[in-house]
Amino acid sequence: MHLDGNALAGPLAEIFAVDLTSAVGRCAACGLKGPVAELMVYDAGPGLVARCPGCEEVVMRLVRGPQEAWLDLRGTVSLRIPLQ
Repeated sequence: MHLDGNALAGPLAEIFAVDLTSAVGRCAACGLKGPVAELMVYDAGPGLVARCPGCEEVVMRLVRGPQEAWLDLRGTVSLRIPLQ
């Protein structure tokens, strides 16, 4: 069972000044482009794992501790972020 990418809105808002759920990313594995809000997000572990809805490869990991956050985007080729 997974959530949609909107589950990343709050945690990413703590790090970035813009809403990243409308940013368009491209999967490094299959090349699928789409908004972060359409990713499949799993929250059963110590952080959030976002998978591509096309091929189910991991495109983003986010773990937050009390003093810092770790954001792993190695499964994302690019992330186009709207500024308005």
